[in-house]
Amino acid sequence: MFLQKRARLVYTTVVTLPARKVPKNYRNATGLISTTKSDRMTAYESRLEHDFMKLVGFDPRVSSYVEQPVKIEFTDATGRLRTYTPDILVTYHPQQDPAQNTKPLLAEIKYRKDLFKNWSDLKPKFRAARRHAREQGWEFRIITEVEIRTPYLKNVVFLLGYRDLRVLDAETAQLEEMLKRLGGADPDELLLAISEDRIKRAQLLPTLWYLVANDRIGVDLTQPLTMRSRLWTTPSLQE
Repeated sequence: MFLQKRARLVYTTVVTLPARKVPKNYRNATGLISTTKSDRMTAYESRLEHDFMKLVGFDPRVSSYVEQPVKIEFTDATGRLRTYTPDILVTYHPQQDPAQNTKPLLAEIKYRKDLFKNWSDLKPKFRAARRHAREQGWEFRIITEVEIRTPYLKNVVFLLGYRDLRVLDAETAQLEEMLKRLGGADPDELLLAISEDRIKRAQLLPTLWYLVANDRIGVDLTQPLTMRSRLWTTPSLQE
């Protein structure tokens, strides 16, 4: 049953917390993850949090993120003082399109089944977090596997393996120039336009994924990434 009485926010405190201590959890996967968007190893308490951190770590709009960034104190419907710590705060590059003027995102990462099961306890926490986010000029959102577990996540996990690949400048230039000349192509067409040698095409394929992973070649990552996915030149190549 949903609580009918509105929870009252007493005060909020923004603190810089130490690295989250992750206890052993035999129900969920726990551990540490490292990305260029955080200045230290960040902890996750579920596989869903881990997947979301991969998404924000890959997103070029994101400047940084921190886990468990604020502790919010509030009184519940019974008058009891309680605390709530959201999972993550994501900040965006302030002057970079398409993230320009995007508010920082304070988020709770939860499986839908856990939301439904524990809603009466979670609802006043989320109300307090939403109010605090509004006061800070942020946005508060609840993010579930519906938003995270998509073809985009599968593409991100695949491309992260190529983002820091060591590549030859001559090969990147060859791929970018050919794509520009073709005006767009799928990976099969692009590689075949460069060489009919199957071994040569296989050698160039990791470099192609490196270019896609670093947004130097465009592709629709909301759809499954295949050798038939349409590639296009990014603005830097069109100049």
